[in-house]
Amino acid sequence: MRGLKDKVVLITGAAGGIGKATALRFAEEGAKVVVADFVDGMDTVSAVREKGVDAIYVKVDVTDLESAKTMAAKAIEAFGRIDVLINNAGITKDAMMKKMSKDAWDAVIGVNLTGVFNCTTAVLPFMLEQQSGTVLTTSSIVGLYGNVGQTNYAASKWGVIGMTKSWAKEMAKNGLRFNCVAPGFIGTDMVRKIPEQVLQEKIIVKIPAGRLGEPEEVAALFAFLASDDAKYINGAVFSVDGAATL
Repeated sequence: MRGLKDKVVLITGAAGGIGKATALRFAEEGAKVVVADFVDGMDTVSAVREKGVDAIYVKVDVTDLESAKTMAAKAIEAFGRIDVLINNAGITKDAMMKKMSKDAWDAVIGVNLTGVFNCTTAVLPFMLEQQSGTVLTTSSIVGLYGNVGQTNYAASKWGVIGMTKSWAKEMAKNGLRFNCVAPGFIGTDMVRKIPEQVLQEKIIVKIPAGRLGEPEEVAALFAFLASDDAKYINGAVFSVDGAATL
């Protein structure tokens, strides 16, 4: 992708799944990577470095604004700038609405929605000073269409879309871009823990593509949206779902 070599990309939730695949894709494009996660991300750092580019790991609690600010400061200390933020950290705590606890609501909103606010708040001063930067956020097809048993998750993933569109309107004039990627059912460790029979009979059968998506397919879209090839795309939402929502 044009314009990604030597860029600095900060990815939350980068220890595994879509986040790790995205870190590796940006490394292949020659970008420097900040691997941010609440759990140990050194395996991702090692894999990135094997591709010949530099990377660091920063432990972060995205629900804590001060932790997010420390994350951004460590990225600046290591690399001098932040060109791309990918808000990818997310959790689920599913339950039917009649059984959903306030704790489950607060936990998911705290990571998936407030976490995006905190991390974006933390990098904004640096991007505004540069008069350039791209913020990409992982939403979900559940945020677009809802899903049984996922009131909290759907609300959080719809909420990040609203924030993204608002930020694009506010800061396009400052040279910043904000977009969302809405994955469908992707073959991460979390999804593959679903019993195979349930996967086949309840999920994959509803996907016209006939299979789960791969984390690398989501990562490819993140790379495109961060590149100069997408420099006029701002405030948009892109589904990666094998036509599951048609």
